[in-house]
Amino acid sequence: MSHGNRFLFKNGVVSPAADTPSVAGFLEAHPGAYTTTRTHKNGSELLFWERHLLRLSNSFRLLLKENPRLLFEKPITLSTAFLELSNRAMMWDSVIRSLVNDSMRKVVPFVEKERIFGEELAITAHLSGNLENLDHLKGGFDEGKISEVLDVYLHIGGYAPPVFGVRGSAAHLAVVGRGRDSANAKYSDWVRLRKPLEKLRPPSVNELLLSNDGEQILEGCLTNFFVVCLKEKDGDGHTVEQKQPQSLRCIEVQTAPLSDGVLPGVIRQVIRDICLKIGIPFREVAPSWSKRELWMEAFITTFEFYSMLRQSKLLNHGNQWNQILGRRSHGSRNDFRTVLAGLHQCYRWRL
Repeated sequence: MSHGNRFLFKNGVVSPAADTPSVAGFLEAHPGAYTTTRTHKNGSELLFWERHLLRLSNSFRLLLKENPRLLFEKPITLSTAFLELSNRAMMWDSVIRSLVNDSMRKVVPFVEKERIFGEELAITAHLSGNLENLDHLKGGFDEGKISEVLDVYLHIGGYAPPVFGVRGSAAHLAVVGRGRDSANAKYSDWVRLRKPLEKLRPPSVNELLLSNDGEQILEGCLTNFFVVCLKEKDGDGHTVEQKQPQSLRCIEVQTAPLSDGVLPGVIRQVIRDICLKIGIPFREVAPSWSKRELWMEAFITTFEFYSMLRQSKLLNHGNQWNQILGRRSHGSRNDFRTVLAGLHQCYRWRL
């Protein structure tokens, strides 16, 4: 599989190669909840696979309850079958994990045969509702029948991890629009909705930030946004404990809280967990542009950031293909203690 090749599977069945769109084209054309991860170590590991499955399940469950039109390709009718499905109490996490892993087991042998040695893969798992099958079933759902009303898509393509630490690789950011609706779920319609924002992108900018008031920065269109800043003293935005940080006590990492309307990104949670584990002060508050004189550095997180941590041997956390296939595999030990030392190498915005 070359970097330009890609494959699309629906419920474990591969689509003709000529009909496979880019991942952005696929998402724009198919409503649903989705998540995207990467492989590592010559395609042998899936990064944070269990976390991604949990987010996919959470996104699907939230959309089904609050905004089901984002899950189905046809207009929603409040049929008895749909109402029963949306109100059904079941273990969605285990059901969705089982469905997606079953599809993965079917496609892995095919992908491994096509993959070039040393090539990494980008994998998007997408979950949508099938209204036609839903209406035919006429209700009476149990966990065994759920697979008939859900479609699992896997979009897989070659991926070239970026090289970090290269001079001039810092991110260029611009604030261009308001926060997302239904931000606590990751859904494919956002690819279409953000197109008007993309038209406002200045030529040198590689990520667009969202803010409801131009002051509190929420997140990026594709990333979460963080700042490393000097702590305020007694709530006075113009007084800090030290002009230059003497210890971790003098600084904190800030990012907007989920309650402000940001995506619960997988890497966002990883950064939070790392900070709390090794004692770096972490505060969930939207970074304020008016207090930017306190910022030492700002950075955005994506799976490219995670790849940087792995390249630097600062973190080791992934699921091997063997685990997805149900084969025995030895686990790996996480090393969080020096991970934040690599923050300055990620996509960053130096002030």
